[in-house]
Amino acid sequence: MKRHVLIVGAGIAGCCAAIALARAGWAVSLVEKQTAWQFQSSGIFVYSNGLAQFKALGVMDDMVATGFSIDDGRNVYLNADGSPLLETFYPGRFEGHRLVPILGIRRADMHRVLSAHLQQLDIEIALGCTVERIEHAPDSARALLSDGREVRCDLLLGADGIRSQVRKLLWPQVQPRYSGFGVWRSVHHRPPDLVDKIMMMAPGLRLGIMPISSQQLYLFGTVPEPEGAWYARDDWAALMQSRFSVFQGPAAQFLDSLNPQSEVLYTAVEEVLMPGPWHLGRVLLIGDAAHASTPFMGQGGAMAVQDAVVLGRLLGAEASVESALERFSALRIPACRFVQDVSRQVGVSGAQTDPGEHAKILTAMRATAQQRVDDFYAQLERFSDHTTTGKTS
Repeated sequence: MKRHVLIVGAGIAGCCAAIALARAGWAVSLVEKQTAWQFQSSGIFVYSNGLAQFKALGVMDDMVATGFSIDDGRNVYLNADGSPLLETFYPGRFEGHRLVPILGIRRADMHRVLSAHLQQLDIEIALGCTVERIEHAPDSARALLSDGREVRCDLLLGADGIRSQVRKLLWPQVQPRYSGFGVWRSVHHRPPDLVDKIMMMAPGLRLGIMPISSQQLYLFGTVPEPEGAWYARDDWAALMQSRFSVFQGPAAQFLDSLNPQSEVLYTAVEEVLMPGPWHLGRVLLIGDAAHASTPFMGQGGAMAVQDAVVLGRLLGAEASVESALERFSALRIPACRFVQDVSRQVGVSGAQTDPGEHAKILTAMRATAQQRVDDFYAQLERFSDHTTTGKTS
């Protein structure tokens, strides 16, 4: 009889885990609290290390066909007035595969690709459903669902995001930590000549421009925001426009076009710093539920997908589920913590509001930016090698 996994949450982590475990021979049940597939439809960009994980899942080609590829891996940095600052190039090879260096895609399109693969695998999905109570044991888990069902499974995965109900039930002491930043996103028509990933820098502010399809691009900007700040949705367009009004050059046309009908999204940026291990009995946290990161390295989605790939490999190879879960934490915690730490450092650096200090940071960037990119992805590849060999150091 197949071993059974119940996955709570159908975001990137949950959908990818469902695909990975179904292909590893598990019977998969997936529950999602939303009553329909309505995911945030702003953009996301995925670097080669994330695409390597999508390739391992068998979904990369569909992702690339749906999104927008930056084949040379170029990231253009500009000053706030639009003048050139520097360029960096992201690697187009990871885990021995030649890959697109940077892919931009709408989040909703990403989930459409994943949901199509879930359907092909005939995975059981229940929408409008979440978990209300969990009992864990060394050899099983039992969950009471909001639709009244009681499910016994060999493994329960909490892939239900930064506000994880699974984490709340079993690890109530672990709470999201506010980073001090808010992130603003908007979707726009893409001019045919805008084909690069662009980052614009000003004291205390960052604003990015990323193509996400043949027709669209999105803006993403980070700015310090007071903790607990709440803004009415009807005001988001005007607030985003005012927050980033210092940016000219290629950003000006998109900021100027913002209006109450624009597709704008605001979220406070929080982290989850979950101590290890990430499992209790037969219950495991993955994705943002265990290691939500700030967005400054663009790695949140990639880390969630890699969680799924590593877990699928371990549970497909290990006779002991407990041994696989222990190895999962040993392998994934160092990698995810590394990404969180680097991302947080980049965010703090970019939050410097003093013009003089900001100028010093830009001078240092010109000298070291490419080396930092190269070193970061080399370290990610070393962590990825460990997931294949099983080594943890």
